Order: sequence, then structure tokens, then C-alpha cells
Amino acid sequence: MKPILEVRGIHKRFPGVHALKGVSIEFYPGEVHAIVGENGAGKSTLMKIIAGVYEPDEGEIIYDGRSVRWSHPSEAIKAGIVTVFQELSVMDNLSVAENMFMGDEEKRGIFVDYKKMYRETERFMREEFGIEIDPEEKLGRYSIAIQQMVEIARAVYKKAKVLILDEPTSSLTQKETEKLFEVVKKLKEKGVAILFISHRLEEIFEICDRVSVLRDGEYIGTDRIENLTKEKIVEMMVGRKLEKFYIKEEHEPGEVVLEVKNLSGDGFENVSFSLRKGEILGFAGLVGAGRTELMETIFGFRPKKSGEIYIEGKKVEINHPLDAIEHGMGLVPEDRKRLGLILIMSIMHNVSLPSLDRIKKGPFISFRKEKELAKWAIETFDIRPPYPDRKVLYLSGGNQQKVVLAKWLALKPKVLILDEPTRGIDVGAKAEIYRIMSHLAKEGVGVIMISSELPEVLQMSDRIAVMSFGKLAGIIDAKEASQEKVMKLAAGLSG
Repeated sequence: MKPILEVRGIHKRFPGVHALKGVSIEFYPGEVHAIVGENGAGKSTLMKIIAGVYEPDEGEIIYDGRSVRWSHPSEAIKAGIVTVFQELSVMDNLSVAENMFMGDEEKRGIFVDYKKMYRETERFMREEFGIEIDPEEKLGRYSIAIQQMVEIARAVYKKAKVLILDEPTSSLTQKETEKLFEVVKKLKEKGVAILFISHRLEEIFEICDRVSVLRDGEYIGTDRIENLTKEKIVEMMVGRKLEKFYIKEEHEPGEVVLEVKNLSGDGFENVSFSLRKGEILGFAGLVGAGRTELMETIFGFRPKKSGEIYIEGKKVEINHPLDAIEHGMGLVPEDRKRLGLILIMSIMHNVSLPSLDRIKKGPFISFRKEKELAKWAIETFDIRPPYPDRKVLYLSGGNQQKVVLAKWLALKPKVLILDEPTRGIDVGAKAEIYRIMSHLAKEGVGVIMISSELPEVLQMSDRIAVMSFGKLAGIIDAKEASQEKVMKLAAGLSG
């Protein structure tokens, strides 16, 4: 069988970074081909070159037997290469049907035929995806999962020959992931070549036929999935064996540092729990259980309806994130790009933002102290590329997350809330985040970790609080916990 798509000797350079160094890979019709590597390995850059977002500095793309060079993504889409990026490119304020037919609207004479678009969208989503949806409703009113399905549906409807899925399950529940994989299998049967980027190795073994590994911009190798193990893929990705993945040092937690009593707000009610110094308290639950809303309320992003918050035994009023920071709290948000970073600012300016009062010299910011802080962050967290003036917009997802962590740890917080801290991060970076969490706990910081990955919660937590439909279903000791116990509580079952 001939490849539908081939990249040969692709090089791409950005200021100070050689992002791709002679990468060559073949992609075949009717196969799901995983592209894996650590953050900054060059996966997204390669996909953007294939999709026409970037042009390669050297090398060529062979598509459907001929050499091509896209000057705009629209050319790749017209040729049948469609990408669903991790950051969705849907329009919230337009209807489902308008998103589905964007740039290719049905016409009746000179006018857009909305009725036909509505009928076709409703039929296509029901027959191909098994989803009942109102085509006239604004897409922004639906969940991220549905928005993603609509974007994939748009690609399928356009008769894509190559579909690129960049971290497609990062915001999906287990059921939604299963539905997506059903769609992927249908597309595979129709002969579509699917390029699949994911940091979740279990998904790669479930859905993919072939795996290619990149490391530091270089092509490491390709093999069929049946010839590989998780350990082998990780070794290829990081260039070494990971002796221990979940790094957690044993120590005894201290006295209570945070106590929440009968707290209610949007999305949750009557929640009470305590957190001790040096403890990692995991928060588990299904998507929509109210975990993020609870933590954003504790941190002052959202107003509380009722309840009390105590820091080191003292009742505090937190009406704004500045109040939380003043009381020694930090929050690494789930949506790092919207809430955790100012993308157009540099690493240095993002890291120093919560610490400006501490690096002032009189009424002015000390540039020397700010640069020292940035240097500490880059060295401590191995932020790449290691340039303080680099805008965080141009960093990989994993390195952006390291910047968010660094800016809060620079404050030396008493309580650190981590909301999905390893989402979209490669295995090497995950191990590093676990090491940092363990070190913080050992130093006496109270750590709250929200995670949708149960193995992570079970391995890294001292205790596990389980949310279910906006209520705290229970708190269990991690040593007595199992996936079954946690999922029963999350689903609202008591036994």
C-alpha cells in the first residue's frame, strides 16, 4: 500500500530554536498513526506544517503522490487535510449548522439556504455520530465535548482524506472518549488516514495502529503498536528509562492549614473538608461534579453563597484572588491559557506577576530581582527554551504549565491548588510535576490536586475527596482507595 501522506527531511527553525531537524514519516490510508514525544519535541510544529499553518524551511511534503507546498491552511483543507487542534477553532456565537458549514455554506441562488443547512446538520450528526443536537442553537451553549464533535463532523463532512487530531480527548469524559473512538474507527474503515497526538499512552494502545516518536525535534523511530510496550515508548520519548513514574516521598502531614465549612456556590453546595500541612488531598469526580467551581470559589474567582473558610485556624474572607494570595494561597487553573498566563508577555513577566510587591525597589520594579526570579524558574523547572524574554505564547503546553507553577511557587504558598496539573503534558514532564508536588508536601505546603486521571489521584494523594453532582460524596484514605470505590462515590453510589 502506498502512503497517502509523506514528510521528507522536514526542518523548521524559529528564533533561537531548531524545532524540527530532518523529520521523515509516512502515513497510510485507513490507519490511526500516533505522533508522540515530550512537550517541545516538535509534534505540533510538524502537524502545523502538514496543515499549512507553517511552511517548512527545508524538506518536502508528498500528498496523494505529488509534492505539495501549502501557503495557507485553506489550501490543505481544500485538498482534504483537516486538523482539529487542541484549542478548538469553532465560533461560539454562531449556530451549530453555521459552524458545520463555515466557509462552505449551502446556497439558494445568492442567499444562504439555512433550512437546508439545519436539516443536513441534524441528519449528519445523528446518523454519523449518534448525537441529537439542535442545529439552530448557538454552539457556545454546548459542552466542549460537543463543540469538538461538531468540528470533527465538519472535517468528515468535507470528505477529509487525512484527519489530524491534536489531543482530542483532553476535555472529554470517558463516555465521550468512547464515542469519539467509535467515530475514529468508522473513519478508518472508510480509508481516512488519522494522525493522532496524545499524551495518554493507554489511548494510543487502544486506538492506534502505528506509532512515531519525536525527541528534541528529531525523528526517533516508527513501529506497529503490537511491537511496542508503554515502557518502550516512554524510553524512546525521553531517551532514558523512567525508573519511577509516580514520585512520592513518605512523610507525616502536620496540623490543619485550610478548613472549609459548609461552603456553597455555583455548581456545588454544603461542602466541608480540611487540608493539613504537607498533605496532598486529591479531588476526584466526573466532569461537571463541581470540583473546579469549588476551588475557584475558595480562591476568590467566584462569589460564595454561604459557608466559611479558615486558614491556620483563622476565619478569612476571600472575595477576590488577591485576598487568597494575601492569605498564602496559589491556584494553578485548569485553563492555563485563559486564567493562568498572559500569553503575549514573557516568561520573566509572567513568573514575576504575583510577586511584584516582593521585588520592588521603592516605587519601581527591580529589573535585577525580576531577572533573578525568571532564572530561578527556568533552572528549577527546566523551562525550554531557556530564554527569560521568550513570550509564553510560543512555548509548548508543558512548558507553559511549568511557568504557571513557577509563578505560584515563587510566592512560597501555604496552600497550592492544582486543577488538572498534568493535562496535555508528556510523561517526562508529568514525572517532574509529581516530583515537585512531593517536594512541596515534604516542605509543609498543603496541596490540593484535582485530576480526572484516577491512577494519578490514587498514587499521589494522601486522602481522596470525591465530588458527585455538586456535593462531597466522601473522603477516603488513599491506602484504602481503589478505582472502583472512587467511581462508585463519583457516580452517587454509596457502597
